[in-house]
Amino acid sequence: MSFLEFIKNIFYYSEEAPLIFTRFFFWGFFAVVLLGYSLVHKRFTLRSLYLLVLSLFFYYKSSGFFFFLLIFSTFVDYYTGMGIHRAKSEISRKLLLALSVFINLFLLSYFKYTYFFTSVINDLFGTSLVAYNYLADFSNLLTGSHFDTSRIFLPVGISFYTFQTMSYTLDIYKRKMEPVKNIIDFGFYVSFFPQLVAGPIVRASEFIPQIYKKFQLSRYEFGLAIFMILKGLVKKIAIGDYIAVNFVDRIFANPEMYSGFESFMAMLGYSLQVYVDFSGYTDIAIGVALLLGFRLSQNFNSPYKAKNCGEFWSRWHISLSSWLKDYLYIPLGGNRNASVGTWVNFVLILGIFALLAANFWVSIGLLVFALIVFLLILIFPKVKKNIITNINLMITMLLGGLWHGSSWNFLIWGGLNGLGIVVYKFWRKISPWEKYNNVLATIWKITLTFGFITFTRVFFRAPDYETAATMLHRIWNNFSPEIIPAVMAGYYKVWLIMLFGFVTHWLSYNFKDKWRDRFINAPHWSQVLISFIVIFLVYQSICSDMQAFIYFQF
Repeated sequence: MSFLEFIKNIFYYSEEAPLIFTRFFFWGFFAVVLLGYSLVHKRFTLRSLYLLVLSLFFYYKSSGFFFFLLIFSTFVDYYTGMGIHRAKSEISRKLLLALSVFINLFLLSYFKYTYFFTSVINDLFGTSLVAYNYLADFSNLLTGSHFDTSRIFLPVGISFYTFQTMSYTLDIYKRKMEPVKNIIDFGFYVSFFPQLVAGPIVRASEFIPQIYKKFQLSRYEFGLAIFMILKGLVKKIAIGDYIAVNFVDRIFANPEMYSGFESFMAMLGYSLQVYVDFSGYTDIAIGVALLLGFRLSQNFNSPYKAKNCGEFWSRWHISLSSWLKDYLYIPLGGNRNASVGTWVNFVLILGIFALLAANFWVSIGLLVFALIVFLLILIFPKVKKNIITNINLMITMLLGGLWHGSSWNFLIWGGLNGLGIVVYKFWRKISPWEKYNNVLATIWKITLTFGFITFTRVFFRAPDYETAATMLHRIWNNFSPEIIPAVMAGYYKVWLIMLFGFVTHWLSYNFKDKWRDRFINAPHWSQVLISFIVIFLVYQSICSDMQAFIYFQF
């Protein structure tokens, strides 16, 4: 490789090799970040500017010229937030907030839902519209690039940083916080590279105060950061990528070629994979941010220890769950009452179901369902609050499903999880076993909850409804128990890795905390030796090219 090619690999974006935590290039990049950071960390504005520039470079290496979109969102929300804070009249404040929300949701919808809207219009009116990437066209004209204008690529992390910037303007509007001192600080908050592309979603009220604090990193926090990074690499590469490449991806790609037992094990494997993949990213993000002196919030809390669906969502992707609660569920009325937004979203979601179904009788059924709901509220005022609370909850979960993508699968996945929460709310009132919390009862509740969550995951993972239906059909009708010994023998390494993943997840907090603290308090030479061994073994487990993190697609 020539020197020019080497420089090009460093500074040019490659769609085939985006910058992710698991690539060696990232750790070289981070070493450079730390080296420069040691020179600027005492001066707040310079520190923010330094990390802003490098974060934008990181995003460019992860998503190409979409970093211009990130810059645009930064400017929009910084100046609308400033305008909301300075506005004298309530009408001006509301208009500026509406402008910010509209621009953010428009951009998010354009990149995530253009194909969906185009398909719906074509189905309804018999047209032959084709999605067109105007931003790619503009880039081609401006820079001489050669992007395909017929394809709309989803910018990495757009859902995450859009929710972050929206929370900033919403909190200023609610007078929960004041604007940042300058656009450099705000740009740094939005683009901070450890959590930029896959979370956790960081609230401005939690992160921005840290910008104006002196750098501090205790010995314990340094050890914790290294431990979190190592844990994240083990989760992502040694567990998640291994079972995905060697088993899970094969089944979901061609479920009709495999038995029901293999499909069932693939569902279990994917439940583990999506957890270790996403929580592994979060662990690395928390560790990297902590080495720079910034504390990110916890995003996972052993979710497969949950004893019901509601508890699961208080443990899984906590930053998104709390965002949806604070900025969607509560504004809709929460468990108090209905708002205009409740009924608007209720009608909107029923409309989306009707459009996706593209069936006259489904549309009639949804209309009848809506009328029954309204009649129940009018005729039985005593149950009005319960009905409205559950409608608000279902709207939140369904929109949470749509946040992941515009398809039947994501709507079904979100709806099933919402239904699981609603059903449990009624079940716990009549269940004769709810009061028991002994070991057997706890194991039963955890198993039941995990089984339900795993069942919903087939819709989350499958590329389309037909694939999900095929897998479930084969589990039900073609389980083929006679081939279990051969399958277990053929994939024994995968089962051992899965067993290791589940066992370590279900170990007690005290046990895991004890070993974590032993590493943190160990001598530095011991930490270096352990780190070297873990990194060597983790990268030895790689059996294909680096796998992107699952939540990059959202």
